[in-house]
Amino acid sequence: MLVVKCSGSSHEIGFQHGSAAKEHIARSIEFYASLFQKTSSLAWKDVLSFAVPFAERIKSAWPNYYDEMEGVAEGSGHSILDIVALNVRTEIAFGAFSDGCTSLAWHTENQGFLAQNWDWQPAQKQNLIILDIDQVSKPSIKMVTEAGIIGKIGFNSSGVGVCLNAIRAKGVDTNKLPVHLALRMALDSSSAREGVDILKEKYGVASPAHILIADSTESMGCEFTSTTSAVITADERGRVIHSNHLLLPHPGVHDTAWLADSPFRIQRVVKLTDEILSIWEPSFEAVAGIFRDRANAPAAICRNGEFETLFNIVMDLKARKAMVVLGMPDSGEGALGLGF
Repeated sequence: MLVVKCSGSSHEIGFQHGSAAKEHIARSIEFYASLFQKTSSLAWKDVLSFAVPFAERIKSAWPNYYDEMEGVAEGSGHSILDIVALNVRTEIAFGAFSDGCTSLAWHTENQGFLAQNWDWQPAQKQNLIILDIDQVSKPSIKMVTEAGIIGKIGFNSSGVGVCLNAIRAKGVDTNKLPVHLALRMALDSSSAREGVDILKEKYGVASPAHILIADSTESMGCEFTSTTSAVITADERGRVIHSNHLLLPHPGVHDTAWLADSPFRIQRVVKLTDEILSIWEPSFEAVAGIFRDRANAPAAICRNGEFETLFNIVMDLKARKAMVVLGMPDSGEGALGLGF
């Protein structure tokens, strides 16, 4: 997996990202152009038209993110609308497609873990990169992302981490933060609570998603739709577990529950974590083992088929370190350690 180290101003960070991942970004645009055509009957020129109001809103409300995307565009040789379209691909789809995932935050007196499998179409695996960002006056970030997208799954030097679960429901609000920029904003925060407050109370999120935000001491699962939000707090065993359906009430929102196995995966993580706790406190390896589970295959925590686990990440937020495994986590395809 390509590791891209970026530092400096927002534009400089974006330019370094775009220059180093130029081929990956071109392939990522090709992937989504094909996917939008198949799922939404949208040609890429139509996708770019949908991206215009998002670009205007981002430039006005969050200019540092717009500057970074301009840098990505300049470095990769694409237009700013190409890059904005990648970063708002969830919103443009209006719920027509979603990536499936299983996530877990788990805190005990001595441990603070955050982990997930990210499941998506296998063709996009080649376009995953690690962004290693050193920012001015903000925490440094290490994240796994799709090339060209400036916010996704990872952790920062303050010990704040984020995971993402797709929710398929209709509705989008262009005045709110697009999902992937919401992930980046959480990673720009100095605590989980700060991240939750900014997303829930200040900006809101433009389209349906579950964003799991944790730090070394606590975790909160934030369910968003274009019109509602709700926060899941840790259970009596210190866990927040999520997959691809809404767990809390969201008045007026129809959750399509698009993956029938979504409830099973939550129940399976509960069972596996209970078994670990019956022996001892969770360890890094024990948490990683949960995400290699194949029960209910192919629609398992470790998934294959139309949607396949493209990477696993396990973060130890107290130690500020993580392990990323490319591909299905039991495949031995390759692992990379990250840390501050």
